[in-house]
Amino acid sequence: QVQLVESGGGLVQPGESLRLSCAASGFTFSRYAMSWYRQAPGKERELVAAINSAGGSTNYGDSVKGRFTISRDNAKNTVWLQMNSLKPEDTAVYYCARQPLSGTPTYWGQGTQVTVSS
Repeated sequence: QVQLVESGGGLVQPGESLRLSCAASGFTFSRYAMSWYRQAPGKERELVAAINSAGGSTNYGDSVKGRFTISRDNAKNTVWLQMNSLKPEDTAVYYCARQPLSGTPTYWGQGTQVTVSS
């Protein structure tokens, strides 16, 4: 079955960096676009970043553009989210997802908590 496992979350101070990882299995990873979403308490889940199947095209939410970078290695079945210049507003549970051609993802990881606080 499809499995997505996130890791790398934690507690950091504003301005610091984190890198999240997502290990994928149970499907042909190189055929699918992948994405990162996040959800903060009381907020709707929002798209953070997406990357196409080959890794040559990316998209970012306006709130993270210029600070976050999504990347992938199809030989390792892994997607990363590099988060720089973190702000308290970035505090959320971050989820890795398999991205369909249209609509919302069907398969999600368990999530990893990112807390940005001084």
